[in-house]
Amino acid sequence: LEEIIPRPVRDSGNILKQGYLEKRSREHSFFGSEWQKRWCVLNRRTFYYYANEKSKQPKGTFSIEHYSARLAFHLRKDSRKRCCFELSCPGKRTYEFTAPSPAEAEDWVDQIQFLLKDLSSLTIPCDEDEEGPYNDVDSLDSANTASHNTTLNQDEPSTGMEEDDIYEVLPGK
Repeated sequence: LEEIIPRPVRDSGNILKQGYLEKRSREHSFFGSEWQKRWCVLNRRTFYYYANEKSKQPKGTFSIEHYSARLAFHLRKDSRKRCCFELSCPGKRTYEFTAPSPAEAEDWVDQIQFLLKDLSSLTIPCDEDEEGPYNDVDSLDSANTASHNTTLNQDEPSTGMEEDDIYEVLPGK
């Protein structure tokens, strides 16, 4: 009886890119290769690397938030130098990879940069509705917004500012 080999258990998030890359090992062994073939998986927030695509447990994983990705031709001196890229973050480990081709390296970098740009745009300010409704018509720093919302609060009477009032009351028409 032959069993069906189960797919490796991966993060339930969407997989954006996956494939074999060579990863430079952190410790450079005299006997071992400094570049090791790894099955790499990129999802919305995390980079995983496995021994191979059938592995169930990752050999390593890290959040890509605050990392930057760039091509790094200086990592190798051989014919595959144009296939190299690195992921770096100030104060954290830099990860160095070699893709099967220069186009593949560019694609990994592009995917990661796209993802990082998307992650930085997900910063959501605290919920302003907690302290009552937000009124950007009367806000000091919302002149552009106020010009587009001139019909709001026309029925409210204009009152003078109090000492601790952080809003300026604009005269209504």
